[in-house]
Amino acid sequence: MVNSDGQLYTIEGFAAALIMLISAYLVVNATSIYTPGDTHISDMQLEVMGSDALHMMNTAPNGTTESPLQSIVENDDGIEFGALFNSTVNNRTGPDKDHIQFMANVSYVRLTDQSVNSSPLYLSRPLHGDEHAVHVSEWMIVNKKYPDDIKRNRTVLVEVFLWRD
Repeated sequence: MVNSDGQLYTIEGFAAALIMLISAYLVVNATSIYTPGDTHISDMQLEVMGSDALHMMNTAPNGTTESPLQSIVENDDGIEFGALFNSTVNNRTGPDKDHIQFMANVSYVRLTDQSVNSSPLYLSRPLHGDEHAVHVSEWMIVNKKYPDDIKRNRTVLVEVFLWRD
């Protein structure tokens, strides 16, 4: 060995570089950045799916007939609503079905006293309060007679709460 001081500086340089690289690796892997959008993506997807299902159910097959949702609300056919909505939102391309539960209500204004009333349409499973539900709704015009009123065209609001099991 001609000059041992140069080798010592080289070894010290490599050790310092390794310490800096390991420190940078640990710092980068220890931090996680969550954006507000990341935490609500599944809620947004569930809301879009429910809104699309209601809109599809409220679309008439042709211009002269009423939509399936109109006939369901006019006839108070909650069983039909449950079957049609369930097959729409729980449909997947794979062999397993999705596990989306829902609760539907119809709100209307009583013409005699202008009060807003609500009646249940369908409930797949009771909502206990620990589920995180999203809300979707669809306005529509139905020809229906509610209690203490006459049968006529009126605007009703179909509201659905959806949550995953």
